[in-house]
Amino acid sequence: MRVDEHTITTDYGPVYYRSAPTAGTPPLYLHGVPTSSADWTPFLERTGGVAPDLIGFGRSAKGGQLDYSPEALADFAGRFVSGLGIDRVKLIGHGWGGAIGLLLARRAPARIERLVLIDAVPLLQGFVWSRLARVWRTPLLGELVMGSTTRSLLARELRRGSVRPDTWTGPRLATVWEQFDQGTQRALLRLHRAAGESHLAELGAGLESLQMPALVTWGERDPWFAPKFADAYGELLGQTRVKRVPDAGHWPWLDEPSVIDLVAGFLAEP
Repeated sequence: MRVDEHTITTDYGPVYYRSAPTAGTPPLYLHGVPTSSADWTPFLERTGGVAPDLIGFGRSAKGGQLDYSPEALADFAGRFVSGLGIDRVKLIGHGWGGAIGLLLARRAPARIERLVLIDAVPLLQGFVWSRLARVWRTPLLGELVMGSTTRSLLARELRRGSVRPDTWTGPRLATVWEQFDQGTQRALLRLHRAAGESHLAELGAGLESLQMPALVTWGERDPWFAPKFADAYGELLGQTRVKRVPDAGHWPWLDEPSVIDLVAGFLAEP
C-alpha cells in the first residue's frame, strides 16, 4: 500500500505526517523518541492510517516556545486527529508514543476503538529511569551531554536498543541523525524533565477504567523498559492480551517483523 507524506500548518507550526488509505476506523500511530513517524512505514503499508511526527521530532515544529510535557503532547495528538476530521481511531503507540496514547485514551475513551502498546513508557509504580535519562533530567549536565552527542554515539545507543545488529542500517541512522537537531535535543530534555517517576505513576491513575480491546507487545530484551511492565499494563487495562517477544529489543518489530503481522491482525479484528 502506498504511504503518502504531508505537511500541514497548525497552531504549533508545521506538522508533518504520513498516511495510507484504510477502510473503517483509521489507525493512529504515535512514535517514540528520538525517532519519527518513519518508524511506522511498514505498519502503514499493511493497515493504512495516519502517523504524525510529534512536535519536537522528525520534521514537525520544534519551537522553543512549545510545551513538550507528556500532557502537552497528548493535547497535540488529540488536536491533530481532530484537525484531520477524524472522530475515532485505533491507537498504536510505541515508547513515549504509548504513554501519550494512554493519556489521550484516558481523556477521551470513546474516541479509541482499539489500543496497542509497544514497549511503552511505564505510567506505573516501580519504574526507574535509565542512567542516560537521569542525566538528561539533570540541568546543565543534561545540556552538556546532549550537546556533545555525536553521530557515532547516537548510533551506538540506538543499536543498544535492538538485538539484531543489522536493524539500524546506514540510511535509517542517517535519517535519525539528520533530524537530531537542536530542536529535538531541547524537546528530549524538556520531555524527560517533565516526567519524574512519581509523576509518571500519577499520570497512570485511572487507566484501569479503560475497557477498549487492547494489545500489549514488548521486546523482552528492551534495555530501558523491563518486560515486567508489559504484564503490569496487561493487569491494569481492561480487555488486554499481552505478547512478549523473546529475541527483540525496544523496537521489537525491527528484530522480529512478525510483530507487524501481530498488530495488523489485532487491528483487523471486528
